[in-house]
Amino acid sequence: MTQFDTQDTFEVAGLRFSARLLVGTGKYKDFEETKLAIEASGAEIVTVAVRRVNLSDPSQPMLVDYVDPKKYTYLPNTAGCFDADSAVRTLRLAREAGGWELVKLEVLGDQKTLYPNMVETLKAAEVLIKEGFKVMVYCSDDPILAKQLEDMGCVAIMPLGSLIGSGLGIINPYTIRLIKETVSVPVLVDAGVGTASDAAIAMELGCDGVLMNTAIAAAKDPIAMARAMKLAVEAGRLAYHAGRMPKKLYADPSSPLAGLI
Repeated sequence: MTQFDTQDTFEVAGLRFSARLLVGTGKYKDFEETKLAIEASGAEIVTVAVRRVNLSDPSQPMLVDYVDPKKYTYLPNTAGCFDADSAVRTLRLAREAGGWELVKLEVLGDQKTLYPNMVETLKAAEVLIKEGFKVMVYCSDDPILAKQLEDMGCVAIMPLGSLIGSGLGIINPYTIRLIKETVSVPVLVDAGVGTASDAAIAMELGCDGVLMNTAIAAAKDPIAMARAMKLAVEAGRLAYHAGRMPKKLYADPSSPLAGLI
């Protein structure tokens, strides 16, 4: 094991993590598949859509019976919220239900694209931070807005790679890279990853992590895809630290020509 292998961790709001793949808990056929996929992914942080997942009704199947909140860091999110007020209410309920203060804020613009509404996102973030929440925030791939969110007190910036559930991958790697260079809090690509190579690209850009749900849950074999994503994130991170060779316009022979007959 190299020093990189043993010490490569990242920190969010005072919590330290070694797994850089974060996964969602929705869209699986049942909680058993959810559990198996999360185990295969090696994730330490799991996102939970507070408005869609049963966390408090013991008469119905409960996520906590399959995904142990003592083993995993639950990250309540505001999936399905389209304005600041509903997002704030949702996370207040999450705190009441489970005492969670580390949360993922997402305020969506419309049903067709699920693109972030940044005006409402900024409003919600300001309220939540004043109330003591530690906000990880889903946002557009805009380095100026990312810096504003950091300055407000958000603990992690989560720009979309492409539209939620689209599987289109990292459409604009240049702005993702700019965000990483602009802010000092962790940057995690959130949304749009479709397959393992997309996750590797996100990590090769220097991102601190990748969050995904549909890419695993909608795969033909979610358990196998979860494992593939785990390996891709690890490979991309290692490649980033190793430092890729420069791109060149012309060929460069891999074997030296000196001394040849």
